[in-house]
Amino acid sequence: MAKIIQSIRGMHDILPDQSAAWQYLEGTIRTLFTQYGYRELRTPVLESTELFCRSIGEVTDIVEKEMYTFEDRNGDSLTLRPECTASCVRAGIQNGLLYNQQQRIWYIGPMFRHERPQKGRYRQFYQAGIETYGIPGPDIDAEVVAISARLWRLLGLRNVELQINSLGSSEARAAYRDILVAYLTEHEAQLDEDSKRRMLSNPLRVLDSKNPDLAELIEAAPKLLDHLDDESKQHFERFQQLLTDMGIPFVVNTRLVRGLDYYSRTVFEWVTTELGTQGTICAGGRYDGLVEQLGGKPTAGLGFAMGLERILLLLEEQSIEIPSLAPHAYLLMQGDAAEREGLKLAETLRDNVSGLRIMSNCASASFKSQMKRADKSGAQYAIILGDNEINEGVVSLKPLNGGEQQQLSQDALIEHLTHIVSTENNNG
Repeated sequence: MAKIIQSIRGMHDILPDQSAAWQYLEGTIRTLFTQYGYRELRTPVLESTELFCRSIGEVTDIVEKEMYTFEDRNGDSLTLRPECTASCVRAGIQNGLLYNQQQRIWYIGPMFRHERPQKGRYRQFYQAGIETYGIPGPDIDAEVVAISARLWRLLGLRNVELQINSLGSSEARAAYRDILVAYLTEHEAQLDEDSKRRMLSNPLRVLDSKNPDLAELIEAAPKLLDHLDDESKQHFERFQQLLTDMGIPFVVNTRLVRGLDYYSRTVFEWVTTELGTQGTICAGGRYDGLVEQLGGKPTAGLGFAMGLERILLLLEEQSIEIPSLAPHAYLLMQGDAAEREGLKLAETLRDNVSGLRIMSNCASASFKSQMKRADKSGAQYAIILGDNEINEGVVSLKPLNGGEQQQLSQDALIEHLTHIVSTENNNG
């Protein structure tokens, strides 16, 4: 017997029983983003490796340890995208979407990082996100945060906290970098090996260390907020005021630096304590220098990405009910005449009842077996079509969660099913 081939570690199948939750989440996200005037951009999952080295940063964990990189048959170095901001910027530059324009776009799709698989962290994972271009003021910062806050309300999520910070301008950050390096050098003996390596190559990442032994040292480090340039300080203060005006609570986290080199000024994360160590469900910020860094004209940029697996885990953790995509009705057919008429009836119902989900029994089976299939499908009703119903010009409708079976004309059945679908849509 041939060996069964398994999926790659950290890359999971999304099974039919799980897909309803994914479709609900993705549908909610698509509708929400569109309501704010954002348009979808779809980029390839494969990009030139140079794109991510230049954007994310050569000394980040993603580039150093986590990217899926290989040479193709032409000898070109290609990488499965580990995130989508760089791809969106590349697409914007290449297709003339950015210079002297304002753009609001969104994306959704798989990303790839060779990390240690654990709950909420996978090697193929899905993100949805927003990117904006050509809008330099703090009002767009507040809008993208408001979009994410509205998503949590739509989903019914609780206990998520917004943390914000400012990384200032590149000049202010360079000056702060010297101050931070001096502090870390003074305490070098207390640093772990990873932090010692980062101290000179990317010292701000030391502030993001998860090593509990360094918590006190990091807390006592000079704060970037105390060294912001005046323009960045005003931008951050205005951003906070706009959030307050919209009633969006937040916490200023002075150690929030994000893991990608391209961020500047505003950065933010939505975090929860209910998912263990994988507590960040959405994160983003400004990257005003990235477009120019990748070869375009200077253009303000801002965005966020949210991990869909983690949001789904949080929905499950909080026992939030996902709307069902089970059939409204399951059509049973008994007898030769009914089997000939059954599929035609199902198509007639789909033609006349917008949004109706109906499953037809296929492959002849006893009435008892068909009823078992109807129950297993999760349908609310069984539509029964037998030779008797054919002769009398009616259809039997049986509630599967209890209730009286009734006989209806085809027109009455259409009216009844229309009411069922309409009620579901209004409640949803």
